[in-house]
Formats: sequence, structure tokens, C-alpha cells
Amino acid sequence: MASPPTIFSALRRHHVRERMRRLQMLPDAAHWLHEALAADLIERLSFLRHAPRRALIVGDVGHVLALPDCAIVRADPAPIAGELSIDEQRPLEFGAPFDLIASLATLDTVNDLPGALVHLRRALAPGGLLLASFAGAGSLPALRTAMLAADGERPAPRLHPMVDVRAGAALLQRCGYADPVADGWSLNVRFGSLTQAVTDLRAQGLGNVLARPGPPLGRAARARAEAAFHSDERFEIVTLTGWNGTQA
Repeated sequence: MASPPTIFSALRRHHVRERMRRLQMLPDAAHWLHEALAADLIERLSFLRHAPRRALIVGDVGHVLALPDCAIVRADPAPIAGELSIDEQRPLEFGAPFDLIASLATLDTVNDLPGALVHLRRALAPGGLLLASFAGAGSLPALRTAMLAADGERPAPRLHPMVDVRAGAALLQRCGYADPVADGWSLNVRFGSLTQAVTDLRAQGLGNVLARPGPPLGRAARARAEAAFHSDERFEIVTLTGWNGTQA
């Protein structure tokens, strides 16, 4: 079987998340995206009436996702104290299976997403639930427009390729999940400038982790990007929901 293409750099991904951790220590660090993802997952758990007793939570910056009466194992591709290191593209070795695996804004930067979904399913107990949310296709239209204006006739790779809802649903089914569902919702934000947008994205681990990123913007290109950037920005969030076997 052919290996998946190397779209993302594991080393750059690790460094971007390490930088995010440092920036999160600042008093004015942005964390609105992770708070929105966590709040949405809590609402979904309530709707599904799923009360896990043991959960794996991946990528929860600031540990904002809390689950009462649940033993939580926290993991991250670039862990801090109290977290385990995780590579979603490898089998998980965190002990007993989990009733819930929740992933916030990490699965969109793995090279082998089908493989990662299979490993996560295998780490679920029978009837266990996967909930994974990340920025999907259609996200960051203002930033994309600004980068195209900056690069002119020779656009460089600056933003990640992204998964859409239809592809997400097909992946869940392909990877053996029961009752697979992929749906999307929008998160609208407003930035005062391109600089603020980049600062907020970096603080939340959304920097460029492409294996072959474009060159840094020069002064003239940066000025073109600033002039083209629109303050209203949008994230199209894709949420994947799937069960390991029956829900009973």
C-alpha cells in the first residue's frame, strides 16, 4: 500500500504547538476558537446523552473541556505537564480503552487522516464515541484573499488544504465507525488588522505547518496583504461523530 503524501511537517507542527503554548501564557492570548470548539462538544455530548467514565482529550488548549464524573487523560502532539504525547498516526498506548475521544483542532494537520481515524477507533471501548472538530474547507476567506494579493501572479503555499463535510463523512464510514456523521457550523470573527489575525491564529496553534511552505512575505508583499485584508473573517468548523460498534 502506498504511503500517504507528506503534506504537513511533523516537526513544524510540533514547533507551532510549542509556540502556541508559550503564547498562551501571555495575559491577552487569544483562546476563543478552542473555547467555541469545547462548548460545542459539550453540547453534543448532552444531546447524545453520552456520559463517559473515561475520556481521552486531545489538543484542548487551556484544558477548557471539562467532563464531570469522568477520568480524563489529556494528550497533545506537543504536550505540557500533565499531558501525554500523541501521534494520531500511530496506535495509542494509553492503557484501557476510552468511552470518549475528543479531538480539538489537531486532526486537520495529519498526513494520514484515515489512518489516524482508524487508530482512534481502535482506542475506543465498545460503544465509545469519537468527537473531532477542526477548521474545514471554506475557512479563512479573508486571509486567503490577502495572501493571494500579497503574492500576485505567483501564489505560494501559505494556507493548508482543508477537509470538507462530505469528505469527512466518507472517511468515517471508510474507517469503520458506526453511525458516522459529519456536519459543519460557522464561527464568525472580526479582526482589527491582518497583524491581529496572524497573532490570534498563532496563539491558537493555527500557524503554517506545511512540509513545503512558501517564502516569508517581503515588505511590499506584506503591505499588499494588509491593504487587501478584510476585518470580517470566518471559520467553517467540521465536526466528525462516530461510534465504535453499537451504542448499546
